[in-house]
Amino acid sequence: RGTSSYQRPKRPLTAYFRFVMDNRPAFKEKHPEASNTELIKKLAGAWKELPASQKQIYEDAKKTDWKRYGEQMAAYKAQLTPAQAAALKEERRKQLARRRSIRAKRELNLLGKPKRARSGFNIFLSENFQETEGNTPVAKLKKLFDTWQKMSPSQKQPYLQLAQDDKVRYENEMKSWEAKMIELGREDLVRSRKQRLKKKPAATAAVKQTETAKASSGGKKAKLKKSEE
Repeated sequence: RGTSSYQRPKRPLTAYFRFVMDNRPAFKEKHPEASNTELIKKLAGAWKELPASQKQIYEDAKKTDWKRYGEQMAAYKAQLTPAQAAALKEERRKQLARRRSIRAKRELNLLGKPKRARSGFNIFLSENFQETEGNTPVAKLKKLFDTWQKMSPSQKQPYLQLAQDDKVRYENEMKSWEAKMIELGREDLVRSRKQRLKKKPAATAAVKQTETAKASSGGKKAKLKKSEE
């Protein structure tokens, strides 16, 4: 966006969304009391029951638009400078990464992954957010953060204890969930494997530091003994 004077072509609609756009007004008039969600459900049901011959009309329209879209995209890319083309490629990469992230989160929700443990501040925030004065959520958040910073350790302790209890809950639920994932053949979602890989370099560095310290200590003792002699 903004990389070229020539407007980037819009992706064509799928056959299903063409059907929805064409039939939504009639369905809305027929079911004025229906909410947007209910209306979409009715349209989805109608699409499933639509004869193959009528669905093909929408499929053919989609194919025609995709052919035109390909020609328009070729013309669009041809007039981009190398820098603009690189920016367009990077934008596309970020879009795909966002989509993959959203799909991954959606999958984890469907698989029932336990919610992460909350921190003491998060618990304090959730309990006091509604009654805190502030014109915007950001203003409320800032006020609560300042309050938390000024609280004494004894005032924070109840929230920190709740956070510790929630951490125990999370660990127990994660163990059960990971065992279930292994049974389903989804070892890729098991957290412990990833953690072992991440902790190995740190552990190796710690061992090296310990060995270096020991060697240094041994050298110093040897020098001291020699000087005494």
